[in-house]
Amino acid sequence: MPLTEAKSRANKKWDAKNLDRIQLVVRAGEKDQIKAAAEAAGVSLNNYIISATKVRMEAEGHPITAPAEQAEE
Repeated sequence: MPLTEAKSRANKKWDAKNLDRIQLVVRAGEKDQIKAAAEAAGVSLNNYIISATKVRMEAEGHPITAPAEQAEE
């Protein structure tokens, strides 16, 4: 079913309120290698990078905690 214009606007509004964006820059060729590793793991590139970041942060004693409003859901 095609995405209606109203649904598209609602999605963008929700994204703007609930998501942050981070631009990631890697050396030429690394993107394809990271993407292949994500596909091999059966997850999206975004999920793969977020998971790897969380693992490192936890190992270094900086775990990500959900904001209070999300923790209640």
